[in-house]
Amino acid sequence: MRIGFGLPVSGTWATPERVARIAEAAEQRQYDSLWSFQRLFVGAGQDVDPVYRSVLDPLVALAFAAARTERIRLGVAVVNLPFVSPAYLAKQVGSLDVLSGGRVDLGLGTGWSEAEFVATGASGQRRAARTREFVAVLRTLWRDEVSAFDGELYTLPPGRMAPRPAQEGGVPILLGGSVPAALRRAGEIADGWVSRSAHDLTRIGRDIELVRAGAEAAGRDPDALRIVCRGVLFRPGHELLTGSWEKIREDVAWLGTQGVTEVFYDLNFDPTIAGPDVDPDAAEERALDILHNLDPRGLS
Repeated sequence: MRIGFGLPVSGTWATPERVARIAEAAEQRQYDSLWSFQRLFVGAGQDVDPVYRSVLDPLVALAFAAARTERIRLGVAVVNLPFVSPAYLAKQVGSLDVLSGGRVDLGLGTGWSEAEFVATGASGQRRAARTREFVAVLRTLWRDEVSAFDGELYTLPPGRMAPRPAQEGGVPILLGGSVPAALRRAGEIADGWVSRSAHDLTRIGRDIELVRAGAEAAGRDPDALRIVCRGVLFRPGHELLTGSWEKIREDVAWLGTQGVTEVFYDLNFDPTIAGPDVDPDAAEERALDILHNLDPRGLS
């Protein structure tokens, strides 16, 4: 089981100094990865959770963390693909992979906020087809000597994008999603699946089976897939990832028996840390306490 940690990207604790200190502390404690997420825009009067009201750009935050670290992987869960062109994102993510020495993981989602669709001029239609074509464009830009794509939603004329990502074959792509079709699609076309913050982790084993079934139907090896779980700690009303440090470690081990290959503790969804009115010093102190007590070296 690989263990990651969420960067401070939401709320008052999302400052340059704290992003740097959390990134450095996670690497020192031998966490495997750092994670960010995307929230572009909140409409006036839009009812959203406090975590979404003030969020750093995910790729910029990861680039900042990359400059303060050497080993730890850098993941985004997720960039909402309808809001950007695949060629532009391929250049951004590929450049980050080069500058970080091949440490990037790209999670992709399809978005849910109507205000963000309007603000970006994006369409919420044809999400399945859009996802398939988007991934195909990324693949050809990162892998082929001459890239080209002629689809219904995206067109890429023959050409080249350089430099290529540092990772051979391109940056790993993880798909989000929670409905059965999206889960199967992750197994069919991506390098893995990443769960959302509100996912019911008690049923994650059934969802992983759908991801694996998608891979098998596509003639791919399901055992090669990465299954990444966003671990929201101490969530009221949830039975997993809450309680004592030992209980959380036991829950992580149980997730491994369900097929999860990676868990990252995302404190951005903890209102006592990332709330809009939380004292940032107190938030950082609590976050570092959690980071130290859940040190991956203590997991079997």
